[in-house]
Amino acid sequence: MSVTSAEEKTVVSLAQVPGGASAEQIMEATRRAALAVDDLAWLRPGDAVFIKPVINSGSPYPATTSPAALAAVVGLLRERGAGRVLVGDMGGVAHVRQRPGRVKGSTRKLAMQNGLAQAAQEAGAELHFFEEAGWEAFFEDRPLPGSHWKSGLMLPEVLRQVEHIVLMPRCARHALLGSTLGLKAVVGYMRFDTRLEYHHQGAAIQEMTAEANTVSTLLNKQRLVVSAADQVLATYGPDKGHVLTPEVGLVMASPSVVAHDLVSLAWLIHNRRALDPGQTNFLRDPNASPLLANLANHAVAGMLGGLGAGLSALALTPTPLERVSQDRVLAHACRILGGAPRVDPVPAGPELAPGLVDELMELVQDPALGA
Repeated sequence: MSVTSAEEKTVVSLAQVPGGASAEQIMEATRRAALAVDDLAWLRPGDAVFIKPVINSGSPYPATTSPAALAAVVGLLRERGAGRVLVGDMGGVAHVRQRPGRVKGSTRKLAMQNGLAQAAQEAGAELHFFEEAGWEAFFEDRPLPGSHWKSGLMLPEVLRQVEHIVLMPRCARHALLGSTLGLKAVVGYMRFDTRLEYHHQGAAIQEMTAEANTVSTLLNKQRLVVSAADQVLATYGPDKGHVLTPEVGLVMASPSVVAHDLVSLAWLIHNRRALDPGQTNFLRDPNASPLLANLANHAVAGMLGGLGAGLSALALTPTPLERVSQDRVLAHACRILGGAPRVDPVPAGPELAPGLVDELMELVQDPALGA
């Protein structure tokens, strides 16, 4: 993961696509955005790369990663001389249950349902779903000192077998945390005992999300974060909700997950302004209700650890989604990683819609961020 000081500028490349863009247009824009960051200068011939999409469910994009964008990145890595390119994740607890010696549900089936498995394989990647490797195929990695985590995080062994990691999230609302972008995608790596600690400590779940991204494996190996955002899951989340297709769509990429998420969150906030009030009430957007968000987290803790864990989980407190600085995940990430990065928005290809970058940067440059 690229970590820069608050004085340095961090590139976030932006490629524009028309509303309702075809798969071919998304793929071409994804290539432009990825290459505009650093031309994949970190990749050497024969290097192994792990691509982490979001396969929390079998729902289609934007509830999960864009298959077209994933195919573009796999193809680009293969063209540039990568050796093994692996693609994988582990589904959410509503769809996959992992225990020592047994698994219920299948991330592979989820990936077949949403088209990510086919897109990855057709582009030349191998599939690797963490629960299929077994409970013991995980290793302990620790976040930076002073975190809310009581122990290390159990992460998939495959991450130790590659030179590089590419993260491919999406731009979406989340019923518990408010948004699910790049930083939140770290949960997909976690073995289910780590996920239990995460949800059981609900009062600090936002901060623990940021801290999980400081494990040494991600700090040392994550090179690129790429999101297609021609569609936005604007309410509910993470598996369902109201999908917005803006007149102008974006694909964004950055070496920094924090810089990426600043722009991705700004894009989510920008697009949610088009929603009617009825679309953002607590029935259609549970994070708008502290009671519902907290009850939902108790339910998840219960699915992970049983009735006792569900009842004893610490209370989760959601935050509004009107300004970037209100996002506790991003705010904490900025605090523990040296301050909010100075985002350098770099157009990747044809000129962006007039005023769009200015509108996003006005949201990104929130003076309260990281305070």
